[in-house]
Amino acid sequence: MHLIYGRIRSISIVEISIVYNKYIMKMTHQELRSAFSKFWISPPRRHVEVQVASLMPKDDATTLFTSSGMQHLVRNFEGMPHELGRRLFDIQPCFRASDIEEVGDNRHTTFFEMMGNWSLGDYFKEDQLAWAFQFFTQTLGLPKEKLYVTVFEGGCGVPKDEESTAIWKKLGMPENRIIPYPASKNWWSRAGVPDEMPVGEIGGPDSEIFFEFDVPHDVRYSQHCHPNCDCGKFLEIGNSVFIQYRKKADGTLEELAQKNVDYGGGLERILATLQNNPDIFQTDVFSKIIGNIEEVFRQNYISEHASSIRAVADHLKAATLLILEGVTPSNKEQGYVLRRLLRRSMLKQHHIVGTISSDALISVCLDGVIPTYKDVSFLKKLLENNTSHKTLISSVVKQEVDRFAKNLKTGMSMISTMQKIDGKAAFDLYQSYGFPLEIIEEICLQKHISLDTQGFKREFTKHRELSKKSSSGMFTGGLADHSAQVIKYHTATHLLHRALKDVFGAEVRQEGSNITAQRLRFDFKLSRSPTQPEIQKMEEIVNAKIKEALPVHFKILKKEIAHSLGASSFFKEKYADMVKVYFIGGSEGDPSTAYSKEFCGGPHVSNTSEIGPLKIIKTKKIGSAMIRLYAQ
Repeated sequence: MHLIYGRIRSISIVEISIVYNKYIMKMTHQELRSAFSKFWISPPRRHVEVQVASLMPKDDATTLFTSSGMQHLVRNFEGMPHELGRRLFDIQPCFRASDIEEVGDNRHTTFFEMMGNWSLGDYFKEDQLAWAFQFFTQTLGLPKEKLYVTVFEGGCGVPKDEESTAIWKKLGMPENRIIPYPASKNWWSRAGVPDEMPVGEIGGPDSEIFFEFDVPHDVRYSQHCHPNCDCGKFLEIGNSVFIQYRKKADGTLEELAQKNVDYGGGLERILATLQNNPDIFQTDVFSKIIGNIEEVFRQNYISEHASSIRAVADHLKAATLLILEGVTPSNKEQGYVLRRLLRRSMLKQHHIVGTISSDALISVCLDGVIPTYKDVSFLKKLLENNTSHKTLISSVVKQEVDRFAKNLKTGMSMISTMQKIDGKAAFDLYQSYGFPLEIIEEICLQKHISLDTQGFKREFTKHRELSKKSSSGMFTGGLADHSAQVIKYHTATHLLHRALKDVFGAEVRQEGSNITAQRLRFDFKLSRSPTQPEIQKMEEIVNAKIKEALPVHFKILKKEIAHSLGASSFFKEKYADMVKVYFIGGSEGDPSTAYSKEFCGGPHVSNTSEIGPLKIIKTKKIGSAMIRLYAQ
């Protein structure tokens, strides 16, 4: 089927599919969110919803983005009380930079939503597996006969998870659909399998749920097909992790006193199961976006360009949300990832239609992405903070298209001067100018230049592995690690924040921080650059409070009470009704007398004398009314 343009455009195949599927789809993405929330709030489960975190975690030096629902709860798994209690859930927007190159098949995305529930030392395997099974089969109505489950087969000094196997059998799961796997598939810790866990790391076995689609097996895998293979018939839709072990100094694992549950299931994947279609790009979180791409690119989704259209749909969705989070394209950190998303979208556009048009890309963002999520709470919040979002998105995309057009011209000029291109040079063209291998190959073919394709692939693989390690992070609640020095610096940021207010008044506002064992970095909003005498005064105030040996303590309070006490909060965060507030100075009986009062999850030193002298080593302006301070 081809699209007919003029006054009337014919309905595309993907649109027909969506129209048809509305009769067999059981839920829209909004209905699925509502069903998940109601399920975990209702008795006997009685969970409390956690406010979702920003896509860019505050105070985290180890990872650029929020890539899972549990990322901000690690300290709670280790025993620190959560202000909302021991039973929690949320639907967390996530971004995984390491998946950029994978996008193009029917299931990989960079942006996704993780539906999660947690038990912090409360219920464990029996309740969790029963409730997960109930949600999928009773609340969502998925046929039991289309579900498979996996369990940990044992290894690395940990026995087979017979308990989970017995629970699944009790729930009616046939033995031939309970599949054991080794630690490489059915174990979770931040470091990986048990043998790779550092001393003190926590983790445990998991049990995954898979859905079997009514589609043919991929012939490459059909002879040895199983739920965790790549045959195309199976999709993981939920994973219950049982965090019950800690690594000891002698290399063995010990049982935790507090055993936890960490469950996560991808909203987009679950939607796909509800229409029995393994292509998540044909669910309603993509239908408007894909439809818009079809129109502005004048190309059907069901065509040889499906893979490229998927990439554009995913990348522009993620790019739109990052722009609204305040990210701008650059060559570093989050800005570099945004630049990659936009430039990959341009290259896919060029591949499909032969040109690059900022108007078409902007239309996908404004007429596809925004309408899809306009009623979802996380986008509502972003739009409230960006009242002129159309101008912002249009400006960022257009500027990046213009820049890339210059890079394209520069890169073409560079290639024309080369006699041959080795692997490193080809990868430099890819990384610095955004040229994918297929474009480099095409140019080299036209200009009769030899190209080391295998060398490029080696460099690419090396870069990808480093990117995966970088993006996975340690998820340590805002710090590079929990070393003594990092904790000292983290506590010092509270003193800095209050000292800033002492010097500049109420107008100053924290915008973020990045803390490692070598230094602390603190970003704040100020209408002008601070003078050297003002910086010196801040430093003197902080060191005076350190010398006073002030006690550091916290209380869990109602948000209104915390605000009435004058506690500072992070501007971009949306807090729950009950919050944890750290006080520096004063007494636990009368926290109103504290020098510093701030919403925070910890960890901190117990007394400011532990911090030691602090020196502000540099300040610089990093944007409009934005100052970055470094100290050590």
